[in-house]
Amino acid sequence: MAGKRLVILGCGYVGSAVAKAALAAGARVEALTRNPEKAAALRATGLSQVVVAELGSLQWHAQIAPAPDFVVNCVSSGGPDQYWQSYVVGMQSIVSWATKNGPVGTMVYTSSTSVYPQGDGAVVDETAWAPGATPNGRTISESEVLLKTAPTTAIQRHFILRLAGIYGPGRHHLLDQLRTGTETLNGSGEHRLNLAHRDDIVAAIIACLSAPESVGTEIFNVADTAPATRAEVVAWLCTQLGRPVPAFDGTTTARRGGAPMPDRIISSAKIQQVLGWRPLHSDFRTGFGAILKGEG
Repeated sequence: MAGKRLVILGCGYVGSAVAKAALAAGARVEALTRNPEKAAALRATGLSQVVVAELGSLQWHAQIAPAPDFVVNCVSSGGPDQYWQSYVVGMQSIVSWATKNGPVGTMVYTSSTSVYPQGDGAVVDETAWAPGATPNGRTISESEVLLKTAPTTAIQRHFILRLAGIYGPGRHHLLDQLRTGTETLNGSGEHRLNLAHRDDIVAAIIACLSAPESVGTEIFNVADTAPATRAEVVAWLCTQLGRPVPAFDGTTTARRGGAPMPDRIISSAKIQQVLGWRPLHSDFRTGFGAILKGEG
């Protein structure tokens, strides 16, 4: 990536880590964020340009030069009622910018495994039906379609990364709950948690950007290789924390959008085979272990 130009759109939790890795690899990095405080932090890391704007607006089109080598769209929702604006309108804005101003070489879009409705213990790979199981999942699925149908004159090659549950430094809600000594957790402990550590997501994004020309447009799942039940994760974390294991109250465990959490295994075999990506944090123990040690 040395000497290449990378634009990160929606540069938040994942994007900031991508920026750091890309700078270390010698790339010239620009970013867009809706958060002025985040923008100041990004400028301090050495980015060549940081624009504060909503991705779904047209405001940034004139501020970010056209035809970058790489674009990463890792926008987040911005709130429970902002999915359509962030994901669909945001993707429309990107495609419009690239169509009017010149082609993007390679684009990576961090989508979500919420596009998959499958449960009942199914092993889910990229060939699975993916219309979205909830309103939010359907919105993200629609944003994927916008990228898939973008002309190659605008975006020459793209990768869609369907991310499992993101966790990492500063983002570990379950661990925070257990640290308080809570005696009861909502929901059930029976469904499996499919997780992806932030640093492994960054490595997957860099692997896509660095992929040889022989690798064309692809969709990849990004998840660790050993999904475990929520009860197993909770019990292990409580052992590490020296806390009693809380009970589950048995209510329906809902994900964003209101649907019950599905029990399934998200397979990341394809990205491992095609790009040689391997998760450093292959299971929750290594990922949470690093967090507990303050290493990442």
